[in-house]
Amino acid sequence: MAAVPTLPSRAKMLRIYIGQDDRWEGKPLYEQIVLKMREHHAAGATVHKGAMGYGATQRMHPSGRLGLSRDLPVMITIVDADEKIQALLPLLDSMVTEGLVVLSDVDVVKYQHGAPEP
Repeated sequence: MAAVPTLPSRAKMLRIYIGQDDRWEGKPLYEQIVLKMREHHAAGATVHKGAMGYGATQRMHPSGRLGLSRDLPVMITIVDADEKIQALLPLLDSMVTEGLVVLSDVDVVKYQHGAPEP
């Protein structure tokens, strides 16, 4: 069983802004990023799907008629120790060919785990 990750009280928050339709190795990029973060034992990753947005090209990404998506914006948030985030940046650089990656200092107030599964 893998060790349960811990977080220092001062950590880094990495946010990756991409499009829902972006791909890496033929699969959705946001899914591939989360799987790679888990594979590299990041403390956690969360995908947030946006309703509307735009990026550097100023091209709007709204939801379509009847709620059908048209390359909606996606944000992936990862919080971990600075050393772990720095080690992951080269991997993310190779995966994210179009988008925005930002890094912020954060104070971890609580990082609680539930009981381990049997």
